Amino acid sequence: MTVYAIAQLKMKDRAAYDRYQARFFDVFRKFNGRLLAADETPRQIEGKWPFDKLVMMSFPDEAAFAAFSNSPDYVEISRDRKAGAEAVVLLVNGFAPGS
Repeated sequence: MTVYAIAQLKMKDRAAYDRYQARFFDVFRKFNGRLLAADETPRQIEGKWPFDKLVMMSFPDEAAFAAFSNSPDYVEISRDRKAGAEAVVLLVNGFAPGS
């Protein structure tokens, strides 16, 4: 079942986050993920949203996401993401066909 990774980010060190972002696709393309959105100016329609950026990715299944997020290459670059931004990351199940 497709899963979606949704990251909500609050920048704290832009230089560190930019280093992460510059290396992200070299790691990401090795896995079966798709980048669906990466927006630093989402329109807030309702409620409070204290973040600076939203990123949405999809993966064929939870195992594919785990392979990406636990890979040595991602663990290495994620140090800059964690130094550069506070994050809330959600993993959401998609709908199964016929649901």
